Amino acid sequence: MDILSNLKYAAGSRKKRKRIARGEGSGYGGTATRGSNGQRSRSGAKRRAWFEGGQMPLQRRVPKKGFTNIFKIKYQVVNVADLQKLVDDKKIEDGIINPVVLYKNGVISKAGAPFKILGNGELKAKLEVEANSFSESAKNKIESAKGTIKEINN
Repeated sequence: MDILSNLKYAAGSRKKRKRIARGEGSGYGGTATRGSNGQRSRSGAKRRAWFEGGQMPLQRRVPKKGFTNIFKIKYQVVNVADLQKLVDDKKIEDGIINPVVLYKNGVISKAGAPFKILGNGELKAKLEVEANSFSESAKNKIESAKGTIKEINN
């Protein structure tokens, strides 16, 4: 019969903490588990996480290719189906689509950043769409629904 006051941990389940550099009697004195010599045995020794012991680093060994165009315009993408969904959910008044309307309805994440209308999906509503850029299929779908297109510049 086990009483709470008689309970003990299982043998070997609890280990004592290794107390490093607390004198010879601890068994971990002297070099304090660091070994005899070398960079890592000294006090304050640290190495950068990406240090490779002096060999040529991976970042410098791998061949570089191409370049990054700093003038590239990153468009936010809006599909024609997204516009139709806004109309179906009655979130558009007057049939006018512009960056402010799209931002307020959560279709784009930044009102000031350029966005492009793509032609994925169907459009039945007549809309006035203002955007920075349009794909050809999006233009065709908006105009076939008797809507108008206006390109805005940033």
